[in-house]
Amino acid sequence: MSELTTIARPYAKAAFELAVEKGTIDSWNEMLFFAGHVASDEQASAILAGLPNATAQAELFIKICAEQLNEQGQNLVKVMAENGRLVALPAVAKLFANFKAEYEKEIEVDVISATPLVAAQQETLVAALEKRFARKVKLNCSEDAAVVGGLIIKAGDTVIDGSVRGKLNRLATTLQS
Repeated sequence: MSELTTIARPYAKAAFELAVEKGTIDSWNEMLFFAGHVASDEQASAILAGLPNATAQAELFIKICAEQLNEQGQNLVKVMAENGRLVALPAVAKLFANFKAEYEKEIEVDVISATPLVAAQQETLVAALEKRFARKVKLNCSEDAAVVGGLIIKAGDTVIDGSVRGKLNRLATTLQS
């Protein structure tokens, strides 16, 4: 996966810079999201791989995505097909979304709790996390009974384990030391 990310980074960066310049970040994000799903589809990948050359691959891909791709999006597909990189489109879409979030000062935070969080708890948590990360926070809440109580918060590389299970594990480690 890291190899695809390395391949995808220059394409995503170029697309993002163009999108910022033209003021079309949201439409580019939608185009790349759709194209990434098409490229990751097993049937579409098999059909594209069976075509004789990059031009045929690009033409078919553009026909499949005709309504979703503008002229610049079609050019990106052509360049990636010429370089044999259509398989990297899902990674391009993901990197573009990351660039967009960074640019818009947003962060996606996964919150795991033992029971569902009510709206008031989510609002309080969002306010505290926005203060801590100095960014706009988008919560993805899920439940896991193994947490027992408290929360596990994951934001990028940061993990805040305030769960009862986590505290018990830290206590056990401390007692064994």
